[in-house]
Amino acid sequence: MKTSCEVCGGEIDVPDDAIKGEIVSCPDCGSEYEVTEIKEGKPVLKPAEEIGEDWGE
Repeated sequence: MKTSCEVCGGEIDVPDDAIKGEIVSCPDCGSEYEVTEIKEGKPVLKPAEEIGEDWGE
């Protein structure tokens, strides 16, 4: 399955066996996306959340 990157417009190849929560990245700019669902054979992606470092505060 292929989709396009929201940042650079590059082509992202999402594996056919992708599951909800899987992270895929754009080979052109490195942006990461989370698979939220597969609708009618097409992946629905949202920008992956960046988890900040916990300094124990």
